[in-house]
Order: sequence, then C-alpha cells, then structure tokens
Amino acid sequence: MTTFWSGWIIVLTALNIVGCWWLIRWTMKKRAGESSEGDVTGHTWDSDLQEYNNPLPRWWLYLFYITLVFAVVYLVLYPGMGTWKGVLGWSSHGSQYEGEMAAASAKYDPIYKQYAAVAIADLATGDEYQDARDMGKRLYLTYCMQCHGSDAGGSRGFPNLTDDDWQYGGSPEAILASIANGRNGIMPAYAHLDETSTGQLAEFVLSLTDRSTDTAGAEAGKAAFIANGCAGCHGADGKGNQLIGAPNLTDAYWLYGASPSMIVKTIKGGRNGVMPAHKELLGDDKVHILAAYTYSLSKK
Repeated sequence: MTTFWSGWIIVLTALNIVGCWWLIRWTMKKRAGESSEGDVTGHTWDSDLQEYNNPLPRWWLYLFYITLVFAVVYLVLYPGMGTWKGVLGWSSHGSQYEGEMAAASAKYDPIYKQYAAVAIADLATGDEYQDARDMGKRLYLTYCMQCHGSDAGGSRGFPNLTDDDWQYGGSPEAILASIANGRNGIMPAYAHLDETSTGQLAEFVLSLTDRSTDTAGAEAGKAAFIANGCAGCHGADGKGNQLIGAPNLTDAYWLYGASPSMIVKTIKGGRNGVMPAHKELLGDDKVHILAAYTYSLSKK
C-alpha cells in the first residue's frame, strides 16, 4: 500500500470515529425554539401517532460510547489504520496466523476425525452422538445459516432443510455430495413463448397439484409441457429427477413460490440456483459432521 492510500485510510477512519462522537454530542444540545423535554414536537402521523421530545436512554448512549472506545483500542492494538501494524503486530499472513491455525488443528482435528469414522445416519440419530450434532450445528450456523436461515427453514430460492423434500436426494450420501461438491441447478428461460402459451403451461403446472381453474388451458399446457422439452427434466408425470436436480412439480413444495404469477416468471425468466462447494473450505471430516447434522434436521 502506498503512503498516499495509507494516509487516506487513516484520515477517513479517524474522521468517522470523531464524527460519530460529534453527532451524539450535537443531537444532545438544546436549541432555541425547541420544545421542552416531554412535549410533543408537532410531528403527527395517522391522526394520533405523535413524536415526543424525549432523550435517548442512558444505557443506549453509554453503549454507543463503549463502541467508540472499543474501536480506538482495537485500532491501536491491531492493523486497521493504513499500513499501521498495531502494537501487537498481529498479521493474517505469515507464521503467526499459521501458528494459530496449526494449534487449533492439533486440538480439534482428532475430534472431527473420530466422528468422521462413524456413519452419517448413526451420527444423525444416535443419542451417544449428540456432541457431534452440536458440532455440526455450530458449523451450520457459521457457514450455512446465511442462505438457509438459522432454523434451516430456508427462504425463497434457498431450500428448507427440515422437510422431506430434497431436490438432489435426501440420503446421507446425497446430502454429503451436495455439501462437499456443491450444486448448480439451472432452469432454462422460455422467453420465446408468448403470453398465452406461458399461461397455459403455468395452468398445467398448477393442475399437477389440483390448483388449476382453467381445465382447457391446462390441457393445452400439457401439450406445451411435452413439446418444449419440460418432460425431459421433470418427467412426463412432473415428478422430477433428483439425479439432475429437477424439482417435483406434483408436491406442495415450491422453491421460488407457488403463485401463478411466480410460476409464469420462472417459466419466462428461468432460474439459476447455486449451492457452493464446501469440501475445499472445510475438509472431509467437517463436511461429514455437517452432513450428519443436516440429515438429522429432516428426521425429527
């Protein structure tokens, strides 16, 4: 890093800390013409929702001050101010970081290896392996929660891991493969279809779960389903193919939403779902334990 950019970072960081402190002090000052404490400021919403001139709670102010002090102490001890290495001289490069990682590996790797020798199904269900599942939960909360949620219930575009619907299979081996190697699910876009054909195709998909209100449209959509190659992935009966990750269209589980408009959007625009591979990041033993925890979620 050049001297210029180092100085620029130092100035910006320092100004941000000082600016936060100044903003707190400035907002606490009483100004001429300002309403007294406890009075209504004059701002009213929905006819009766009013804003009062009350000070912030002291605990909130003290907590804000503590964060500013913490920031200063941290930047003195550790890198963060340009090329300043900090009083402790800690670095993520070189022997210090590698030494910390080696010490952690020496302590925890034997534990991971011990559980990795046990079958995933046994780790997921055996009472004696609760510690292994707790380790898997911590791994999940670190690496998987951001997409699938802290309760593993998923969200739009990210599968629910607690039900019995598995796009690529719910066996221990399939779950292990998904975590280790990742998945790349592609639904091609059918942008060439006109509005009528797309609507009929959506009606056929709705009919697979007995939700279609247009019988004629669903019949026409069935022909379009075959003609446009949809059956090649989802099967002629619409029950999907776990070998290639083609979803089952006849059940009640929908990854991107089950409304007619959302189904039309999926058909017209396609979908591209990516599950990143974790084998290189975590290693075989941690992936094994993480797979056991994930498998256990759908067995409760």
